Amino acid sequence: MALILGLLALPANPAQAAYYNTYTDIASTPNTSCCTGVQGFAAGSTYLYSIKNHTNYDDLSVIYRVHKTTGERVLMTNGTNNTSTNPWLGHANDITIVDIDGAHHMFVVTMNATGAQLVRLRYDGTTYYHAGSYQLRLNGAVAAPSGVHRVAVTSTTITFMFKSGRTVYNGSLPLRASSGTINLTKAFDLQVEGALVNGAPVPDLTTFANQGFFYDAAKKVLYYPLTKDNRSIVLVYRNVSPTTTGTAPAAGDLSFRITSSAYTTFEIEGVGISDGKLYFNTNRANSSGSHDGVHVFNGYVAA
Repeated sequence: MALILGLLALPANPAQAAYYNTYTDIASTPNTSCCTGVQGFAAGSTYLYSIKNHTNYDDLSVIYRVHKTTGERVLMTNGTNNTSTNPWLGHANDITIVDIDGAHHMFVVTMNATGAQLVRLRYDGTTYYHAGSYQLRLNGAVAAPSGVHRVAVTSTTITFMFKSGRTVYNGSLPLRASSGTINLTKAFDLQVEGALVNGAPVPDLTTFANQGFFYDAAKKVLYYPLTKDNRSIVLVYRNVSPTTTGTAPAAGDLSFRITSSAYTTFEIEGVGISDGKLYFNTNRANSSGSHDGVHVFNGYVAA
């Protein structure tokens, strides 16, 4: 594999310490219809979900479901319209999975300046249906965050973290609401400038593009990918929660980079953990075309 990969030393607990410097391709996610840009990603217990949208237009999206072990790939069906595309998800920059009354749902941030900034899809197998649209507000104004992750689910309420740039916000929604407004409150900022990546600062890290994020509520660890050209970096933050304030420092012993000499573009768009493994999706391209897909880091043990 023509990749130069950073080594990741995981935390100090010897029983969980691990290193990895490679990843494995699980499945490609080819362009379909006009949808060519990889966006949101989520890792479920059995399947991985990756969205591709109509690049530069954000008017149509498709969703791939990939079996995380076998690599079986299915282009999911929009059961509301019985097509392979849908018009609801905008830029579809991030996904989080929530079970409501025994049914699986995806919540997707659209990054739209008008209309819905969060959309809910109910899915059963490889078919999904539009199930809700919500507006997000911060101090009364439209908020269009680029990241979302479920924090907690009770019998009445879903609590989320949202991320816009380097700032994390809290928001909640009645469990069964199919519409409404979510009022965001600022929680904390994420350290980017000066963050140690493979033990050293990255001089141009503040110029990297923001992507989605993953929050492990049980361990209070947040994973934040950033990208630039053929470089991807994942910053990791320990001991963060909805009650965290101020600026959360990046963990110098956990954050890592991937630089790919095989591709002119290597962008991690989203990350997720399932069964202790770190999965991700990518926009990858070189002179022979696009090579988008979903992948797993080899040897990863959740922080």
